[in-house]
Amino acid sequence: MEYFDTVIVGAGQAGLAVSYYLTQQNREHVLLERQRIGEAWRSAKWDSFTLVTPNWMLQLPGFIYKFDHPDGFLTRDEVVQYLDNYVDQFDLPVRTGVEVTAVEGTDSGARFRLETNIGPFAASNVVIATGTFQKPKIPAFSSQLASHLHQIHSSEYRNPDELPPGAVLVVGGGQSGCQIAEELNQHGRRVYLCTGSAARMPRRYRGRDSFWWAEKLGLFDQTVADLPSPQARFAANPQVTGKDGGRTLSLHQLVIDGVTLLGRMQDASGAQVSLADDLTDNLAQADKFSADFKKGVDKYIAATGMQAPEEAQPELRAGYDSEVITHLDLDRAGITSVIWATGYTFDYAWVKFPVCDEGGYPVTQRGVTDHPGLYFIGLHWLHTRRSGLLSGVGDDAANVAEHIANHS
Repeated sequence: MEYFDTVIVGAGQAGLAVSYYLTQQNREHVLLERQRIGEAWRSAKWDSFTLVTPNWMLQLPGFIYKFDHPDGFLTRDEVVQYLDNYVDQFDLPVRTGVEVTAVEGTDSGARFRLETNIGPFAASNVVIATGTFQKPKIPAFSSQLASHLHQIHSSEYRNPDELPPGAVLVVGGGQSGCQIAEELNQHGRRVYLCTGSAARMPRRYRGRDSFWWAEKLGLFDQTVADLPSPQARFAANPQVTGKDGGRTLSLHQLVIDGVTLLGRMQDASGAQVSLADDLTDNLAQADKFSADFKKGVDKYIAATGMQAPEEAQPELRAGYDSEVITHLDLDRAGITSVIWATGYTFDYAWVKFPVCDEGGYPVTQRGVTDHPGLYFIGLHWLHTRRSGLLSGVGDDAANVAEHIANHS
């Protein structure tokens, strides 16, 4: 059984950031990754995927983005290359093809025993860096849909040509659902989109990218304590896209382009789908978020006296003219494929310590659990809104690495 001072489980951006700091400490450690470095970027993103965060937000520790096009948006393959380059630059000790199936206590001198597909490991510290979005979350009633319908999760979607001919129902109106619906529509597919409570924000406003304004407004520095409830950390990200240099993604524009909007899907049986009559509410909620965001920017500009061009963006309202449909016959609509853009769930049952709440979510103080030597990193809203982003994971990683140094 191999022993390491610290074992990091997962070689995505979070695990790599912790490894960077442990390497700076000259601390013995290893990253165990069941597939490849940054696997979620490699195999769970569609072909035309781009980041929605501008390139200047690429801020892994020691490897800040300093190349061309800081206001552009990296493609899927460029993100993968960025992570591969990071590992090579700092010679991080990643072992791929190693799946950790359990983290448990041990009677030996080490605190932890890790069961893996290649045998056990022992460690004094374990950092769980598998992230929040581990497994596709698909409603149970999906199994009641007719067998002739082609069903995939958004993580399995690659491009329109891989789908059977016919119309497509996209379930989920967040970033992924809207971007996929837009792409399918642009490729001549008839598209139906089930919306939800996702917010919307302009891609650019008053001469700057919305994420630049979000930084100035302190939105990325909001902490978990600022949320109305713990569940709010799982709210859908605002609709926005980095495709084609970045642009505003609006449900109203999708309607103008020919997409049929629907309310939230409630149930399904055979080819019959039941829908909530909440489309108008969903549109209004997204519009309000966008309007409030712009008001916040206007207020910031006025308060600081900074120079910024005036901008009167057109307020689209085409979605409000949509028919509110509460029942849809998929066969009659010509729908042959259903894409579940319904997000992800998590499972930490393999971590055999009582460090999770009743919902199974890890309880930490910025990644530090109550169990000595056990840490989590890369969780959505681990500490702030930016915790799960390439721009913010380094701050939390530094905190975890410092805690390891001070308590070993």
